[in-house]
Amino acid sequence: MRLIICLLCAVGTMLAKGQELYTLQSAHLSGVDSGYVYIPKMKPDNRALPVVYVLHSHGANYKSLSKFVDFQALSDQYGFVVVCPDGLRTSWFLDSPQKGGAQFGRFLTGELMPYIQSKYHTDRDNSFITGVSMGGHGALWLFFTYPSFFKSAGSSSGVVNLRHSAFKKTSLAQHLGPYSDQNPLFDRFSVIHNVHKIAGSEKTFIFDCGTEDYLYGANKSLRDSCDVLKIKATYIAQPGAHTSGYWAKTIPVHFAYFNRLIH
Repeated sequence: MRLIICLLCAVGTMLAKGQELYTLQSAHLSGVDSGYVYIPKMKPDNRALPVVYVLHSHGANYKSLSKFVDFQALSDQYGFVVVCPDGLRTSWFLDSPQKGGAQFGRFLTGELMPYIQSKYHTDRDNSFITGVSMGGHGALWLFFTYPSFFKSAGSSSGVVNLRHSAFKKTSLAQHLGPYSDQNPLFDRFSVIHNVHKIAGSEKTFIFDCGTEDYLYGANKSLRDSCDVLKIKATYIAQPGAHTSGYWAKTIPVHFAYFNRLIH
C-alpha cells in the first residue's frame, strides 16, 4: 500500500491550515483514493480521538462538501478527526457485485480506517460515518454491513431506496445491472432492506430529509421500518429540498448527535 501525505494551503477558502490530504493506492478500488483529513487544533497528546467519515453526493468528490460545511470548525468544536474520502464520483460507496467493480466497503474498513487510526490515533470505539444523498445511502449501507466498525451513522437526504434514485438506469445500473422491477440487486443493496441487520442491537443512527425532497417518501418509509423493528433511530423531517444549502444545516446536527454518544 502506497501512502502519500501532503499539507495543503487553504488560501481564500474556509479550509484551515491543519487540513491534510491523503492519497492511498487501494487494491480494493484498483486505483487511488484521495481525501481531506481535518485535525482539531487543540489535539490532546495521549487520548485517542473520535473520528467522523463524511461521504459526498453523486458526481461530486472529496472536496465538494468542504465548500459549504466548515469541517475544521466542527473538528475544533467537538474534538473529532474528520475524514472526507473520495467516492470516485459514482461508486455509491458499495462493494460492487460486478466482476472487477470497486469494493468501497472493503477499502474503507480494511485500508483507510486502519491507516487513519494509525496516523491520527483515532478511537475505533468512537468511529462514526455520515453523508449526503449518494453518501447518505453509502453511510447507512456501510453502517449496516460493517456494524462493528462504527458506533453510529447519519444520512441527510439519503437515497435509502435505490429504486427511487434518479440514477437507477445509469450509474447504479453499471454496478447492479440493468434496472428492472425483477432485478433483485436494487433491493439487496438498498438501505431500507438492510436496516434489519441492526435490529435487536444497541445500535442507533440519525437521518433526515427535507419535505420538498424527491426522496422524502423513501426516508419516511425508512422511519416506519425502524418503528416496526424497534430501532431507536432519530429521524428529522423538516422543510428543505435536495440542495447543498440544506446539507450545510444538517451535517452539523449529525456531529452534535455523534458527540452525545461518546462516553
